[in-house]
Amino acid sequence: QLQASGGGLVQAGDSLRLSCAASGSSSYVLGWFRQAPEKEREFVAAISGFGATYYADSVKGRFTISRDNGKNTVSLQMTNLKPEDTAIYYCTASSRMATLQVNPAYWGQGTQVTVSS
Repeated sequence: QLQASGGGLVQAGDSLRLSCAASGSSSYVLGWFRQAPEKEREFVAAISGFGATYYADSVKGRFTISRDNGKNTVSLQMTNLKPEDTAIYYCTASSRMATLQVNPAYWGQGTQVTVSS
């Protein structure tokens, strides 16, 4: 089970932090996807149980994913937000990194992020 929180309305250039509480094995790969209006869902970032991270090119250098294995939580720190970052953000989990980046096994409910220009 994945429970995301932290979305909201911000202005371009602002920062926002998303959090997700996960139940299950702390060895699972955790990550984030997003879906903008009238667009397909896209991979944003992922982190393995050992802390290896992967990012979509569109967010590299602006977003940072982290996890707390003790609390089984994953966070997404978003900085220098742009209007094109506006989307519903979903917390995801899979047993393998390759799977998570393409078709995660588990999805949480989404949280809306809106960036105004």
